[in-house]
Amino acid sequence: MTSAIEPAGPSESSDPHPDTQHPAAISAADSPTPHESFDGPAPRLIATDLDGTLLRDDKTVSPRTVAALAAAEAAGIEVFFVTGRPARWMGVVSDHLASHGMAIVGNGAAVFDLRAGTLIEAFPLPESDALAVAHALREAVPGTAFAVERTAVFRREPAYEAPDPDGPGACAPIETLLAEDRDQPVLKMLAKHPTLNPDDFLATALAVAGRQAEITRSSETALLEISGAGVSKATTLAKCCAERGVTAAEVVAFGDMPNDLAMLSWAGTSYAVANAHPHVRAATRFMTASNQEDGVAQVIERIVAARRP
Repeated sequence: MTSAIEPAGPSESSDPHPDTQHPAAISAADSPTPHESFDGPAPRLIATDLDGTLLRDDKTVSPRTVAALAAAEAAGIEVFFVTGRPARWMGVVSDHLASHGMAIVGNGAAVFDLRAGTLIEAFPLPESDALAVAHALREAVPGTAFAVERTAVFRREPAYEAPDPDGPGACAPIETLLAEDRDQPVLKMLAKHPTLNPDDFLATALAVAGRQAEITRSSETALLEISGAGVSKATTLAKCCAERGVTAAEVVAFGDMPNDLAMLSWAGTSYAVANAHPHVRAATRFMTASNQEDGVAQVIERIVAARRP
């Protein structure tokens, strides 16, 4: 399945990774480019990341994007939100659902029905593996602090800066955090370092603990997201698609950060937004406009238009 807005190419713009080739800026023009086409199986499912991809920088969904998602489903194309966010942070899109409402959260660790507000399935990180990764990282990178994201509970170590207000008793060493709330599966463990380069932190973590868990990142800071071994956006999306009789060739995916790479590699047609991490731009054949320019909506509008007689 092939389609294109603009293939990757070199650019002179500044970048924190100057040794990485990256594509020219993409215009936000509404008219489709003459060479754009969908000559494989008609898309049946759209899988999109949220932060930095579908959402604008202020964490809102633009009216154009809301309309594009609704038009896709009206045309018979299912929409999946595929994100590193936990379910408790999905209100940003829950207010804009048409008939869609399926979400893969925690980088593939769980599937939620946002319309019903229910957990469909979870693929947890075993406590023993989480402890092994935490100990390996703490030894390799002193100063690393940890947090645990369960299906409905977030807990952190005292040195881990809280992303939102915590309830009483929320802070404890990682060993205690993993031993508590065992009635809820661990969707992911978070590891944060105050000074390391984010890509260097990820490389070190993969070297010392990559065989015991899936380790990735989606933040601009040195924050790692650790899931069960073999659990990623791609594995859970593939499972959900198989249950619907949808093949990889019939999936169009969008992303911007390293935690999207597995999904973008699996999908038949994948787009990086123009603001994506250099590694994502280098690994993704097609690119659309940035999240600020409604790049995902632009492609969806063209997909829908191509289905019209």
